[in-house]
Amino acid sequence: MNEFNWKSIDLNLLVAFMALYKTGSVTGAAERVFVSQSAMSHSLAKLRELMGDRLFERKGHKMQPTERADQIAPIIQKSLTQLQMSVFTTEEFNPTHYQGTCKIGLTDYAELIFAPILFDAISQVAPQSRVSFVHANRHNYQQLLTEENVDVMIGSFPALDSSLSAEKIYTEKHVCMFDPTKVSLSSPFRVEEFVQYPHALVSPDGHLKTQVDEMIGELGLSRRVAVASRNFLTIRHLIAGRALLCIVPELMAKIDLGETHLSSVEPPLPIADFDISLIYRKGVAHTEKNQWLRALVHDSISSFVEQP
Repeated sequence: MNEFNWKSIDLNLLVAFMALYKTGSVTGAAERVFVSQSAMSHSLAKLRELMGDRLFERKGHKMQPTERADQIAPIIQKSLTQLQMSVFTTEEFNPTHYQGTCKIGLTDYAELIFAPILFDAISQVAPQSRVSFVHANRHNYQQLLTEENVDVMIGSFPALDSSLSAEKIYTEKHVCMFDPTKVSLSSPFRVEEFVQYPHALVSPDGHLKTQVDEMIGELGLSRRVAVASRNFLTIRHLIAGRALLCIVPELMAKIDLGETHLSSVEPPLPIADFDISLIYRKGVAHTEKNQWLRALVHDSISSFVEQP
């Protein structure tokens, strides 16, 4: 069977055919689809050529359909209706009936804290949906959004591509976390006390120095980074039962992960705060699903952060 030449097909020809079939008049069909009479006559000529049939014969003042036209009219009408309903009509988004997947990108820190909250919030409003949490970092977050169709991304990321937008959710500050059974510190404490202890370091990039080391260096001091990990959960387990200090986001220090005896105090250095943002593609920002999900994520996290 030879491959069909779709290049010769114009959807408007099918619209013209149905207008001719329903009106029985070139003039009436032209008025129905808002084209000139000559344009409708040209469409009829193209249809006859494509179908290999005259399709409509003039009898008196009417254009009567041929047998071939009667055969294909129901098929064309059904096809046009299906295209209109399935392709060209946007169904209103209803989270109650939504059975698709909400893909949310999070850093390991954000996923650890917010995944349970977000799952519960989405499940309550969209019980038939599924939730996929995707691990994101500053190196892959743009690819996840643009190539893997992640709906929204949560975290702290550098300057965004022009195709992305960001909404600030809250501002996070840093604290110094430690095991009080192994480390004796009380707030406020001095930098000299801070550098006496070995440090654990959360290092998403694997680097063993941060802005803290630069600030200490300006004071003529230095600290010893004894251990580093890219994972916040690992750092918490390392601190428990060991004489280690670690600078972590305040929310990370507050959540209960079993190490209930860990303490946190304000660092002796003015470490810069950072924003946790909601990031999404501008191309889907107008869709009802994305707007719904952004609002739900923003409200859920904001409410959690504001709790005592």
